Amino acid sequence: MPMSTKQLSSARTDASRRAVMPFSSRLRHAALAGAIAATLGGVSGVAQAAETPQCELKRPVNFGGMNWESNLILVEVQRTILEKGYGCKSEVLPTETLPALAALERGDLDINSEIWLNSVAEPWAQAEKRGKVKRVGELFMGGEGWFIPRYTAERFPELKSAADLPKFKDEFTDPEEPNKGRFYGCPAGWGCEVVSTNLYKALKLEDSYTLYSPGTGAAQKAALTSAYKRKQNVVFYYWYPTPLVGALDLVKLDLPAYDAAKHECLTDPKCSDPQPSAYPENPVFTALNVDFMKQAPKLTEFFSKIKLEQADLDETLANMEETGDDAAEMAQWFLKNKSAAWTQWVPKDVAERVQASL
Repeated sequence: MPMSTKQLSSARTDASRRAVMPFSSRLRHAALAGAIAATLGGVSGVAQAAETPQCELKRPVNFGGMNWESNLILVEVQRTILEKGYGCKSEVLPTETLPALAALERGDLDINSEIWLNSVAEPWAQAEKRGKVKRVGELFMGGEGWFIPRYTAERFPELKSAADLPKFKDEFTDPEEPNKGRFYGCPAGWGCEVVSTNLYKALKLEDSYTLYSPGTGAAQKAALTSAYKRKQNVVFYYWYPTPLVGALDLVKLDLPAYDAAKHECLTDPKCSDPQPSAYPENPVFTALNVDFMKQAPKLTEFFSKIKLEQADLDETLANMEETGDDAAEMAQWFLKNKSAAWTQWVPKDVAERVQASL
């Protein structure tokens, strides 16, 4: 844009002033300008550094990836917070409960996000005693049981307890062994498979039922949901809180009163004389590798503070069941809708960085 006469005159005046300014004054002005620029640059650098945190580890953080819904979502929530809030990279190594515990001891895993204590009581006690792993956070209180659909309970009102099952084996026919019933146990390789197997033996069901262990949690859920939709009689082990238990109308079969010593043996793969006992409440917690804890104290503090309220967990799992969203999508939903919960786990600046990324 061309200058007006007034602007041209003003520019000439400024140029004239600069021309007559002593050389020493111009040096001082230049130095001052440089100092201001350096200061502003330094402030900008500090702000930039604050916005780009440095992870305590120079390598990816390794998570154990167990394949049930609450664990899948929790791992994705934790990974997002580590990536966006702490500047870390992470990897998920697919595994099952007992192999994951061994990997955590070896240091192949840094984090096992969700351990159900009663399913691995004896192996966990031994691992903890060896000093390579540590329990750091109490997530929630879970439960377990043997279930039948309510429509089955109404068809056979005398079927009240697991001990009654032999009398009703013909109502739960195993398609592969028609002379026996089928009991759906815990998915293969999970810690709860040990308890299911020992309890199956303790109740002396070998002669009347096959113990069917689905290959994955997804296969188990699909089989049970299919049977339920077709109003077939089915008896099975399951845990809660889960979308399946929340969505289906189920009746829990009675088991003999809980006995701590008996249950401890039920959790031992080498239990020589299993005796029946009800499942106790099941504390669910996070475990870390001890070397990881030494290398990453800030991340350790984060994992130690994680706690899930039952109502938040139920709502999240119900939403997953209703929408069909995957774990990563549900993690985003949780972070957006349950900020009052997860922002308590981290410092304010970490929370702000995570929220800015959503």
